[in-house]
Amino acid sequence: MSKSKKWIVRAGLLGSALIFHNYQLNKIARKTDQLTAKAVDELNAAHPGLNADCYFIDVGGIILHTLIAGPEDGPLAVLLHGFPEHWVSWRKQVPALAQAGYRVVVPDQRGYNRSSKPWGIRPYRLDALTQDIANLITKLGRETAVIIAHDWGGGVGWQFAADYPQMTDKLIIMNAPHPQAMWREFRKGWEQRLKSWYMLFFQLPLLPELVFTLNPYQTAQQSFQQMTTQPGAFNDDEVEMMAVAMSQPRAMTSMINWYRALRYPAANQEAHISAPTLLIWGEQDFALSRALTEDLEPWVPNIQRHYIAQSNHWVQNEAPAEVNAAMLAFLQS
Repeated sequence: MSKSKKWIVRAGLLGSALIFHNYQLNKIARKTDQLTAKAVDELNAAHPGLNADCYFIDVGGIILHTLIAGPEDGPLAVLLHGFPEHWVSWRKQVPALAQAGYRVVVPDQRGYNRSSKPWGIRPYRLDALTQDIANLITKLGRETAVIIAHDWGGGVGWQFAADYPQMTDKLIIMNAPHPQAMWREFRKGWEQRLKSWYMLFFQLPLLPELVFTLNPYQTAQQSFQQMTTQPGAFNDDEVEMMAVAMSQPRAMTSMINWYRALRYPAANQEAHISAPTLLIWGEQDFALSRALTEDLEPWVPNIQRHYIAQSNHWVQNEAPAEVNAAMLAFLQS
């Protein structure tokens, strides 16, 4: 067989494998409606009066699939998930906030789960992500909100509070570094650089999303059940919901494009924050060092810190009672 024919055969085999791979992902993704409905029903059954439901909200050409719960006239609390999560990451906080009187809003952010997934990298730059949240608050008829955020959602939360101080009542961040602290630790030495190796891996085209979606169930299990210090932080149903979300068409590429879009710096890079801020930090974090929580006052003068010694990165799932107590005490102060 000639070299040209061998290449044709190899290309055909690769194309067939990719077609089969996409077929398998689409088969998994079709479970999303059923699993979402089940999860919402279980929330409402466990917490009478919660009145949780999901909506598709247009925030300026981007549709955000959003869980909303709690009293309609309550102050707004917007909860922002991280990578590779979606709204269900906040299932243990939604009832506590609603019972405290908040109108709780939990969007699947741009590129995730059932929300819009625009093509390309530039649509996932930080300034576009914060604009989504500002538009969401406005679309709900509000002028301000409490912002509660974790992981990459915390990146959006920090930047939102800096860019939209007039819309930020209070800010609660969980295991997400202030951008200036992150660059400081990168410059300082190798500890945080080594912990953040995956950010460099995510700059590669195609390979990261292929690795993550070869077996979405295994990826979700390893990410959420095997990387926690507290057994039971995520049950099997929740892991399945994460796997199904990863399997949505273009979802994995869109999610990873958040990292690739770091090449487009935010317009407001200093990110000075005037809102009262609470930083909750699981000290066993596998990806982020405790040093990231220190000496933040030049950028966040009104900051409190709450450390949870026996929690890893998924702090709101591993220590929900302590997180909820710290969160509500801060909001009520």
